[in-house]
Amino acid sequence: MCLPSFCKVCASNARSGRGPRLGSRVMVIRRVVAALLLGAGLVAGGAVPARAALARTPPDGGGLAGDLDAVLRDARLGGATVGVVVRDAASGGVLYDRGGDTPVVPASNNKLYTSASAFGVLGAGYRFRTTVSVKGGNLYLTGTGDTTMRAADYDRLAGAVAARGITTIEGDLVADDTWFGGERVRRDWDPEDLQYAYAGRISALTVSPNADFDAGSVGVSVTAAGAGEPVGVALTPATGVVKVDNRATTGPAGSRSTITVQRANGSDTIVISGSHPAGAPAKEFLRTVEDPALYAADVFRRALRAHGVRVAGTIERGRTPADATTVAARTSMPLSRLAAPFMKLSNNVIAETLVKAVGRKVHGRGTWRAGLPAVTAYLRRLGVDPARVTMTDGSGLARSNRTTAAQLGVLLGNARRQAWFPAWYAALPVAGRPDRLVGGTLAKRMVGTAAAGNVHAKTGTLTGVTALSGYVTRPDGRTLVFSSVFNGYAGRAPKDVEDAIAVRLATPAP
Repeated sequence: MCLPSFCKVCASNARSGRGPRLGSRVMVIRRVVAALLLGAGLVAGGAVPARAALARTPPDGGGLAGDLDAVLRDARLGGATVGVVVRDAASGGVLYDRGGDTPVVPASNNKLYTSASAFGVLGAGYRFRTTVSVKGGNLYLTGTGDTTMRAADYDRLAGAVAARGITTIEGDLVADDTWFGGERVRRDWDPEDLQYAYAGRISALTVSPNADFDAGSVGVSVTAAGAGEPVGVALTPATGVVKVDNRATTGPAGSRSTITVQRANGSDTIVISGSHPAGAPAKEFLRTVEDPALYAADVFRRALRAHGVRVAGTIERGRTPADATTVAARTSMPLSRLAAPFMKLSNNVIAETLVKAVGRKVHGRGTWRAGLPAVTAYLRRLGVDPARVTMTDGSGLARSNRTTAAQLGVLLGNARRQAWFPAWYAALPVAGRPDRLVGGTLAKRMVGTAAAGNVHAKTGTLTGVTALSGYVTRPDGRTLVFSSVFNGYAGRAPKDVEDAIAVRLATPAP
């Protein structure tokens, strides 16, 4: 699969600075369309599928419809399922509709539904809380789903425990992740994805190895030694919950790196194979852990030891007694801030955590079985038709999710009337803005066009699926809502087609 992290290709592009390659051939239709296609680098040709609905005529006399029809004649879409809808944000009027009611796999456009429901149900000020408590000789580490907890945060908690004068825990360190229940991964996720950070286990108690909040994963750094010697391997943060089986060697200087890092499902061992050339920079990887709660407890125990607090017993799983005494606590950033790394970097683990948090808030159970219906119920309040939306996860990683471009457009239109909209809108990736926490997965797209700095939209990518849905402001000041979702296209992902649609919407009518 071509999917290395989070929203897979989307997040990979945001992190590496790579954007999609664009074609070079264009189809000249008239001056504005020719300029548009040249800027987007569209490869023209082919035909729109016969099942696609005819576009409704917009107020500009059909110019928009003709231009978008031309964009959608790209050869890669000849046998694809195409859903494209454009609406006036203020009036809700449909300006363009091609296949808008056709069911499609949304990929990470599913996060639009999840994030809107999280804002609506939990509130923009919602925070996760991690506590340390004592009772009966045991020390309890209790989580509620904070994906932003890093080793430094556990170190501060350990320092707070030591500051209370606690030097020895005669009993066990108990990891309590019972705020969430049920499975840690969705059954319909591809098993081949489960070792990668974009498919991390969902737990109420977890650790993030980096500032992107790839919770439930550990960083693996592979460094060269002398030629013929074993490579060096380091884990970040340091932990004993995974073992390293280092089979890799250092190759001659200038040779090709063939390093692979693999963790089999159900295993706690990470296997390093291949070779890495002498003198080459380190290679960095992320791999998931099977049990994030035990991972978090191990990181915390190491921090306690560094602060002079000895745990005589072992790390165990359990539930914190109601009458335990809290000795340290940490609260996360509010949802209004967490939404930026979540949406801009298309973080799947945060998405699924929020679904479970919604389930806990609405039904008292932090499970997908409780959370997904609660999300759908809130979407109904935003005008989305539940009969046309099937959510089997919150991130869009599952291929069993279904929606339509029209329903995404309804959500985008009605979200503008909500009190939480400014924070939600600010969390969307912004076209052509290089800062990762501004442009996100759109940082390298539509650069130098009328859409740059204008289009705020959520990307979506799976193999054979690409989507872009959001907002664009026309030169006359009107805001438009748009959704483009393509399934089953031929060849490389038609990101340039999505971009051309957005650029046309941002461009003055001829």
